[in-house]
Amino acid sequence: MDKQTLSFQAEVKQILHLVTHSLYSNKEIFLRELVSNASDACDKLRFEALDKPELFEDAPNLDVRVFYDAEAKTITIRDNGIGMSADEAVAHLGTIAKSGTREFMNKLEGDQKKDANLIGQFGVGFYSGFIVADRMTVETRRAGASPEEGVRWSSEGTGDFEVETITRAERGTDVILHLREGEEEFLSAWKLKSIISKYSDHISLPVLMPKTKWDDEKKDTVATDEWETVNKAAALWTRSKSDITDQQYQDFYKQISYDQEAPLAYTHNRVEGRSEYTQLLYVPAKAPMDMWNRDKRGGVKLYVKRVFIMDDAEALMPVYLRFVKGVIDSADLPLNVSRELLQESRDVKAIREGSTKRVLGMLESLADSDDAEEREKYARFWSEFGAVLKEGIGEDHANQERLAKLLRFASTAAADSSQSVSLADYVKRMKEGQEEIFYITADTLSAAKNSPQLEIFRKKGLEVLLLTDRVDEWMLSHLYEFDGKPLQSVAKGGVDLGKLQDEEEKKQAEATAEAFKPVLDKLKETLKDRAKDVRTTTRLVDSPACIVVDEGDMSSHLARLLKQSGQAAPAGKPILEVNPEHALVKRLDGMENGNSSFDELAHILFDQALLAEGGQLEDPAAYVARVNRLLTAA
Repeated sequence: MDKQTLSFQAEVKQILHLVTHSLYSNKEIFLRELVSNASDACDKLRFEALDKPELFEDAPNLDVRVFYDAEAKTITIRDNGIGMSADEAVAHLGTIAKSGTREFMNKLEGDQKKDANLIGQFGVGFYSGFIVADRMTVETRRAGASPEEGVRWSSEGTGDFEVETITRAERGTDVILHLREGEEEFLSAWKLKSIISKYSDHISLPVLMPKTKWDDEKKDTVATDEWETVNKAAALWTRSKSDITDQQYQDFYKQISYDQEAPLAYTHNRVEGRSEYTQLLYVPAKAPMDMWNRDKRGGVKLYVKRVFIMDDAEALMPVYLRFVKGVIDSADLPLNVSRELLQESRDVKAIREGSTKRVLGMLESLADSDDAEEREKYARFWSEFGAVLKEGIGEDHANQERLAKLLRFASTAAADSSQSVSLADYVKRMKEGQEEIFYITADTLSAAKNSPQLEIFRKKGLEVLLLTDRVDEWMLSHLYEFDGKPLQSVAKGGVDLGKLQDEEEKKQAEATAEAFKPVLDKLKETLKDRAKDVRTTTRLVDSPACIVVDEGDMSSHLARLLKQSGQAAPAGKPILEVNPEHALVKRLDGMENGNSSFDELAHILFDQALLAEGGQLEDPAAYVARVNRLLTAA
């Protein structure tokens, strides 16, 4: 065939114009598409050769090769796949038979025109070369044809292309990109290798590039005649689990996460049904530095039919599982899926729900394992990610019950300070007649352990959970009960131990409160600007007083957290509870009316209770002065 000049199909002209003038947000996408096309050509040869093995000619080993010429400013993507005849080159490179092309162009012209991921739509990927090239040349020969039936196709990406017959000894295709001015960054072995590693590691064929060596004369690396494989040449997640070793799973995790430490656990599954996808998900052993940045992109890479789409598909995993790393490969999503489409897609919702359940199942298997080593892994997980997992209690109501079983806390019953007590453990140890799960929130573990509000619970041998994470107060606003047992703060409301307190104790407390009423009235008057109420209590054993709030009010701990974060906490006064059996409180009872020392001691009791609860004094100097006067008088 002599050289012919032909016109592109009308739709191709529009696509070429848009590709050249609009797609520039992620230029490196061109290499992904052309390597993917080359891999497809090899797959087609392998399929056709099942019936016609002679198509392999004298080269049965299939591969894709990528190399560049810095002086000529060209990049070549070569495959030894099925190749094209002259008619096929005209048909495949000059027209688009794919239905939906109009929809693709409408999207490309709209708000998403700068999103180069759209170029991945089948039948259009070849034209992505014009993102970086002002001319493309294709040299090809179909498998089984004679060397004289080779074809050269070339175009500058405008309205026309040229086709002519050439002699080509090898079957397959060379796609040669003549880079436009300003795209020289791609004339680098390191750059091309990094793009191939990022986008084409999953290609089942080897992607080869020339080995390089240092040239002292040129003061640069130069290509050698040897070739090396630059991709892993296998999509790990597409292989059978029985064919993959634990070491291979770990190596893959390190490759996608840039983590040097092995993962704590992983799950690999193929899901079939309304949505078909494969998931390979990992739980890291260590929390990253930006764990508490809720705007951080997710760690799950999205592939569609083994084609890489994006490496931070946060829509595939809820925010409270943002520490999960891995790969999800969908068979149903379109290649041109965007972040906006991910948010709206029913298939993505099904993938998200399925993947969430899979991760929770993986954590449950660690937490509930009979193997001590597995349970130790969960303890390590909890120390790193427990506070983040608690966010799910309020964000994922569908899985709230499962998440509640995974929670771990420090406790007054634990021998050490580790967060190792589950709610199920607590319920099993509840005393006969106990109807509530008791807890206390504080800034630190020592503050929680030593809180005066625990004294009656410690005396009666009642276990109290010690909650010290900043997220705990928010979590508790969504978690009201577990296994039918309500959660009750020991720092809210009056102490009502119900069946755990005998009638004699209750009568004695009532009598004491009645006898102490005159002192309570004086305390209420003295502290009216600081305390909502003053009352006697049975919760104190060794301490003279403590601060509590009403059942429906915001806890003092949460109010402090809001203040520390710059938010306004609702204005409200706490309740002062006093221990009428304590010597300091009895001293108040013996003071005469109008005694100034009464006011001094009343304020000291309130300030001490506030400090013991973890609060801050509005006027520390006044407190110190009062204590000094009291000590001097003593």
